[in-house]
Amino acid sequence: MSHFRFLTAGESHGKGLTMVVEGLPAGLPLSEEDIARDLRRRQGGYGRGGRMKIESDHAEIKGGVRHGLTLGSPIALWIENRDWVNWTEQMAVEPVVAEIERVTRLRPGHADLAGAVKYGFDDVRNVLERASARETAARVAVGGVAKRLLAEFGVEFHSHTLALGGVRSNAGPLVDWEALEEDPVRCGDPAASKAMVAAIDDAKHLGDTLGGEVEVRVSGIPLGLGSYVHWDRKLDGRIAQAICSINAFKGVGFGYGFEGTNLRGSQVHDVILPVGQWDGMPWRHATNNHGGIEGGMSTGETIVVRCAVKPIPTLAHPLPSVDLETGEEVLAHYERSDVCVVPAAGVVAEAMVAIILADAWLEKFGGDTLAEVRRNVESYLPTLAPRALR
Repeated sequence: MSHFRFLTAGESHGKGLTMVVEGLPAGLPLSEEDIARDLRRRQGGYGRGGRMKIESDHAEIKGGVRHGLTLGSPIALWIENRDWVNWTEQMAVEPVVAEIERVTRLRPGHADLAGAVKYGFDDVRNVLERASARETAARVAVGGVAKRLLAEFGVEFHSHTLALGGVRSNAGPLVDWEALEEDPVRCGDPAASKAMVAAIDDAKHLGDTLGGEVEVRVSGIPLGLGSYVHWDRKLDGRIAQAICSINAFKGVGFGYGFEGTNLRGSQVHDVILPVGQWDGMPWRHATNNHGGIEGGMSTGETIVVRCAVKPIPTLAHPLPSVDLETGEEVLAHYERSDVCVVPAAGVVAEAMVAIILADAWLEKFGGDTLAEVRRNVESYLPTLAPRALR
């Protein structure tokens, strides 16, 4: 059973996106500005398309908050699609008299073929509007709510670009996060950043797209979130499912991730340090190659999630494809798109990790009020010390 859950509704060119968030305790300070920062970050990044010049995403709180505090009831959020004014007839809720041109040219790499056949549509727009990555704006808004809860307990979220278009960052473990947000591709390696920008320019000139890899880091999560007792309670499994549910995300690793497959066990596993060798939390490791999760549970180290993002499949120079109605060969349908979304993808990945961690946090420390959750956290943390030191 989920303790923090959400639903979204809405289409890419419809009136807007609706979100309903359930599970927050009463008494949590929450404002629209708490959500706005990440929505702005999602719209940035070099290589974004024309849609981001139209939209100015803002999540309006429609319910569940009074006088700046959550009520413990579901929270309703709304993001207006400013591009709706250009699609009022094509995306009207009511039947229209005018003949609307159908989309039948299938796009490789999208949900077009499977979605249209599965649901019996003769117009691919019925699929592409909901399958669009526009829905990730809703997830980022919900992630902002989850982050607000976890911020009460000192949890911090960051992300950066590890690779893009075949260029890999050599940024070390220490990243200037404020400076990173000013970088056009959100990369902590200036030389790699310039090469990534050049790669995006080259792909745009060729009518092509680029993918890459992003990393999410979360600090402040104590030991013990998640569980080893059932497959669906394992923290890394829950995070992996959430990440792979994001458009264009095709792989997930923790800590070393896939790189660890080339090393021996003696090089990979995180040695546990004697108690008292570190300040703060009693249990620490010499390394964090497993990304802060072992056996399906958080270890108290920084959670590190690495995510593979495929190139956007909507190409300015379309690939060969097939017409849904006739089965004949055609060029794939093209609709305004990005060249590269990797810098923004890190923000979306942060949001989904935050949603899972908020759920796991409330599973472990849940209560009806923020004060009750805080008491549960404060009573748990002293139990982490070895028995002889309690």
